[in-house]
Amino acid sequence: MEPRLLEKYRKEVIPALQKKLGRKNILSLPRLEKIVINMGVGEAKKEKKYLDEAVDALTQIAGQKAVVTRAKKSVAGFQVRQGMAIGCKVTLRGRRMYEFLDRLISIALPRVRDFRGLNPRSFDGRGNYTLGLSEQMVFPELNPDKYSRTQGMDICIVTTAKNDDEARELLRLLGMPFRSE
Repeated sequence: MEPRLLEKYRKEVIPALQKKLGRKNILSLPRLEKIVINMGVGEAKKEKKYLDEAVDALTQIAGQKAVVTRAKKSVAGFQVRQGMAIGCKVTLRGRRMYEFLDRLISIALPRVRDFRGLNPRSFDGRGNYTLGLSEQMVFPELNPDKYSRTQGMDICIVTTAKNDDEARELLRLLGMPFRSE
């Protein structure tokens, strides 16, 4: 069965974008390329179990095995050596990407405390949107008793849009709850 958000993209978003951007060719319209979810676990250098918990949580949230990320350089100020495990990430594409974005928009974001909408200016200039969540417990897949500490995450939504306005329109049509300016 096709993910709900992918179906919405094909049936509603593509025609709306064609009308708004004035393009006939469907392939020239912006679309989602991938979603990268990243957790930086600073305490992993002292306690390895925190990194294992983060990998487990991210694997459950994404439905795909998380990869441990390692430090590229040694930084004496942070007591980090090159090659040290300092976080984890998952790159989602295709069906899993649409399923995750659907869960993020319809379930996780409404559960964030004092949520008033996402910042519509968090684009990078090339049509990619990044948001941060302060705790992973907004996802209902996770059992709160299993995790000893809250862990934040960064979610980067990569689109094929040429600029931020096209990407903003794409995400708005997909249902992203942006704050009104």
